[in-house]
Parts: sequence; structure tokens; C-alpha cells
Amino acid sequence: MQIPAHVLTRKGSTTTSGVPEEVRNLLDMGVIETVNLAEWLVVDQESLARNLFQKENWNFLLQPLEESFRLLKIKTAPKKMEVLGKILAQGFPAKRQFETALRILKEHRSDIVRSWACFMIGKRSEILLQESLKRIHSLAADKNMSVREAAWLAIRPRIVMKLGESLQILEAFSLHKDPNIRRFASEITRPRGVWCNHIPALKDNPELGLPLLEPLRCDDSIYVRNSVGNWLNDASKTNPGWVQDVCKRWDKESPTKETAYIIRRGLRTLRKSPE
Repeated sequence: MQIPAHVLTRKGSTTTSGVPEEVRNLLDMGVIETVNLAEWLVVDQESLARNLFQKENWNFLLQPLEESFRLLKIKTAPKKMEVLGKILAQGFPAKRQFETALRILKEHRSDIVRSWACFMIGKRSEILLQESLKRIHSLAADKNMSVREAAWLAIRPRIVMKLGESLQILEAFSLHKDPNIRRFASEITRPRGVWCNHIPALKDNPELGLPLLEPLRCDDSIYVRNSVGNWLNDASKTNPGWVQDVCKRWDKESPTKETAYIIRRGLRTLRKSPE
């Protein structure tokens, strides 16, 4: 299909109501990616899934799709992705089928479909944690931010269940040359997080996450620095003293503008609090 140049070069509407019908249709067909949050929110994931399942001759998934969406009570975009990940994970029980379907999703033009791949991995409970993180690696480095967000959201429940093992594995992620992978290590372990359950162990004992954060304290990527600052800010809401001590030490040991930026972001809630 030939995509009009004005669609490919669009900046995207800042509101969901402003997303043109032409763009909505192409998104639901899965032939273009979303370019911002407004477009991400308006994608009809049920229609997109139906189009994909019919195209790939996965018609046996159409009934589970219809039933799952009919029963879905919380109809947010992440919940829809999670449901589709479960449908896909259960729909291909054999290893070879699973691998083939996963490859199709991971290579798809639509960032929404690639996001389903993240949840497909996350919902495959028999895959060991280390293997799940290995499979999610390329998706955590995806060029589209929506897929990168789905990557940590989809695997986070596995991280919470095996926190000690996860933190050890993720230390290598925090040293990776790709800033998207480094950011993944920080974002997936945030004590409070966004659109997800908190991690009580890291709220109570944020020092457990320090081995991941130390290599990132003067990261040259603003994307990574924002995540690390947010991590500290999360922790400051339950362990303010620990965060203040870490920031004092970092300020002394790493007197760089990058570290100073993380410290300001990490202390922002505490600095707004009344004395």
C-alpha cells in the first residue's frame, strides 16, 4: 500500500479528537506507526488485531479476541495490550508456533503490534526470567517509544516476583551501550512506576536497586537521566533520608552537570515539601 507523503511526515495531533480519520484508518490497518500519545490512544486495537489475525490466517484467535474484549472491564490501552498478549501467548502453545508468531509481531510495521509481542513474552509463564529478558531486549531498544514502554510494562510483573534474580540480571542492562537498554533497567525497577503496581521491596529498601543506579548517575542520555531521577523521586516518598544521602554522595563523588540534573529531579518532591 502506498502511504501518502503527508501521512508519513506528520507530526501528529496533540489531541485524540484531532487525529484525522485517514490516519486512524491506517493505524487500525497496521500499515503505519503512531507518532505520539494522542495517536496511540485512538488506535482501535480490537480492529487492528482482527485485521492481523485474518491476514496471517490466525482465524482461530478471532473468537478469543471477541470474548476477551467483551469481558474487559478496564478498557485502557495498556490493558488491551495485556489482553492481546495473553491471547497470543495461549494461542500458540507449541514452541515452534510461538517463535514464528513472535517473530511476525516483532517485525511488524505497527508499533502497537510490536507492543503485543512484549506482552506475549510476558504472559508466557514457562519461559524463565533470564530468557524473557533476553527476548525482550530488542523490543526495549525499539525506535518507537510506545514499544519501549510496553517492554518494561509487560515484564515488570515477572521482575517483582523474582526481584533478587532480576536485579542481578539487569546490572548488565545498566552498562549497555544503548541508552534505551540502560533506561529499561532503571524504568522497570522504579519503586512506584507509572501505569503499574508498586514494588514494595524497593519502596521499603531502595538500596537494593543501587547497583543498577550507580553506573547511570552521570549518564550522557537525558532519556536515562530522567528515568534515574524519577526512580529516586519514587523512593523519596517512602525513604527520604536514603535518597538525600545518595544525592549528597553523588554530588560529592560525581560533580558533573549530568549528575546535578538527576539530583534535582530526584529531590523535586522533597524540595516541595513543607519544612
